[in-house]
Amino acid sequence: MNRDISSVPVVVELDSVPDVLAALESVADLPDVVLLESRIDREEVSRFSFLVADPVAFVDDVESVTGADPFGRLRGLLDPFRNDRVAGLPPFQGGVVGLLGYELGAAWETVPRPTYDEFALPVLAAGVYDRVLAWDHVLGRAWIISQGFPETDLRGRRQRAEQRAAELLSRLEESGQSVGAAEEPPPSSLEPEQLAPLWPVEGHDGLFSDFSREAYLEAVDRVIEYIHAGDIFQANLSQRLLARQPAPARELYARLRQRNPAPFAGYMAHADWEIVSASPERFVSLRDGLVETRPIKGTRRRPGDPEARVLVQGELFESEKDHAENVMIVDLLRNDLSRVCRPSSVTVPLLCGVEVYETVLHLVSQIRGVMREGLGAWDLLEAVFPGGSITGAPKLRAMEVIAELEPTARGPYCGSLFYVGCDGSMDSSILIRTFVVRRGWVQCSVGGGIVAQSDPVAEFNETMDKAAGMLRALV
Repeated sequence: MNRDISSVPVVVELDSVPDVLAALESVADLPDVVLLESRIDREEVSRFSFLVADPVAFVDDVESVTGADPFGRLRGLLDPFRNDRVAGLPPFQGGVVGLLGYELGAAWETVPRPTYDEFALPVLAAGVYDRVLAWDHVLGRAWIISQGFPETDLRGRRQRAEQRAAELLSRLEESGQSVGAAEEPPPSSLEPEQLAPLWPVEGHDGLFSDFSREAYLEAVDRVIEYIHAGDIFQANLSQRLLARQPAPARELYARLRQRNPAPFAGYMAHADWEIVSASPERFVSLRDGLVETRPIKGTRRRPGDPEARVLVQGELFESEKDHAENVMIVDLLRNDLSRVCRPSSVTVPLLCGVEVYETVLHLVSQIRGVMREGLGAWDLLEAVFPGGSITGAPKLRAMEVIAELEPTARGPYCGSLFYVGCDGSMDSSILIRTFVVRRGWVQCSVGGGIVAQSDPVAEFNETMDKAAGMLRALV
């Protein structure tokens, strides 16, 4: 690590904490905007938010992520700018931010691709960002942190860092326009007949699925047959919901964050597509050598009545089926982390705890470990991606079953929005409760873990429960 750059980053604490949506609008005309936002009052997973735009480099081609080192280009772009983290500031202070699509994992596991992929997003799209606007929601403070790369000499790097910080500060001071006010959703450039076969979703005008209800029930039965045959223990099966885009993507994000607040919310814009996410689930994090993952397995609709909510919470906690589903994934993730963590360091501080969100209750576990010497964030991502909670067990065979039964590529769904900092730290979400916006259409996939005890009708209903908070943002 280069120790000769002690005068960077440039850090500017803001006199007043900017509104997140106003800050997002202030950089909306810049390329490759990414917002990682925490939106609930739960400090262990929801304290910091980060906004970046206008990267110094960007990677979004499939060829760069195949082969023995799928993250080689990003690793090579970031390594020259490694820097110690400044104490007392939010943990991400510049580095790589972007998207890992689900099919990235399928590519290096040699899993066949589904028949349809009309949205055709890259399996990896990530930039190297030299400046970040960071919020600490617990302290009620915000900073611009500017690293000054790609300059390499101390003076040039300091000058660039100051210039880039001043540019962002000026934008924030001039911001204030309403979200999405200057935009209209683009006309649809794909007609339904150009998409995968679609079926109307009962009770939701203008909403389509790539499964009919009957076909989804049959697919659940097929997964159960694989389980009884001993092929797998569990697989995550999803359906893709599709609607015409009703509003600009940033307006959809504003609606979603209000109606379905989440600890791992996010927005990303690149080329002609955008991602709008209200994910409740951390994929994996790394800070000061400590690794953590928090899988979600087990979901119930949240009743409005407090007494009914307590009853549902108890029912979820006591559910043998949901416990079995969760524990299987905990075991899978313990094995994944053991590939890169010190021997005997992987522990489970939380097993099957109930967490309450705006529209649902979730059964959540926490697995931790200590990274082995000489390994870092990229090694961790390669070891654990895609997440076990959205594939199944054993992972590779579950992914093959998913590819067989799901007609459409998942794309960003069940992938991740992530950062890897200049200091080697990282954090990431599982992209569930997520819209993908492109060509005048919005897609949102929802799924659930299928085990031997699964009831197909209940599994279908669970997917629609998960979609409820998302669908409210479309009207």
